[in-house]
Amino acid sequence: MISAQDVEAIERATVAAVAPPDVAEIQGWLVPFDDGTVGRAKSAVPLRQDADSSPLDAIVAAYAERGLRGAFRIADVEGLAPVRSELTRRGFQAGKPTLVKVAEARAVAAFATPYADILEKPDAAWGEVFLGEGFDPVDGARRVELLTRSPNALYGAVREAGQTVAVGVLTFGFGWAGVHGMRTRLDRRGAGLASRLLSLFGAAAQARGFDRIFLQVEEANDARSLYRRAGFQRAWCYSYWT
Repeated sequence: MISAQDVEAIERATVAAVAPPDVAEIQGWLVPFDDGTVGRAKSAVPLRQDADSSPLDAIVAAYAERGLRGAFRIADVEGLAPVRSELTRRGFQAGKPTLVKVAEARAVAAFATPYADILEKPDAAWGEVFLGEGFDPVDGARRVELLTRSPNALYGAVREAGQTVAVGVLTFGFGWAGVHGMRTRLDRRGAGLASRLLSLFGAAAQARGFDRIFLQVEEANDARSLYRRAGFQRAWCYSYWT
């Protein structure tokens, strides 16, 4: 079961992981400010899933003061129906539905052979995976920039023949470990590299004393089945409102 305290912890950990340049708290909402491509770094999110719409004016004004357009990340739960209704009235549209999934660290650690490297700091080869064939280079560069300044993070890398072919990030905070930035080079997909990274992260979470892990994956992403096999279960779904 996911409690109200878990929801707040995961939302705080989510924003911390992408390390936006500035974050405010406005009437129970977490409001990150960034002008890049990463939605989680620039979308306001309520810390409770029964929040009302009264802070929306203040949040939009805070974005406008910084020369940014207001954006929101809203869970598709009954308690936030008034917020979604008000955003619709204001002309916002929902898109990019994304699942928040949670798992026990011990189950993830046992999923596969954790044959991969843990880095305290990402190297150039780690970042290059985000810029490879099949990835948007602008978005990839922005993700590298944000994820490499995540606090309390470890960086996973699978290397073959001297080349880094799969990467990810494991963050720690607010009682949760979080998996972010999972990327596998196109020509090595389907080889079980992401499974190895996940198991490595499960073991690393246990070593740090974290029993639970969360991640986020778009509904359209084929990786959902991998995460399900690794023990991740749906907690909730959200959409970006822009």
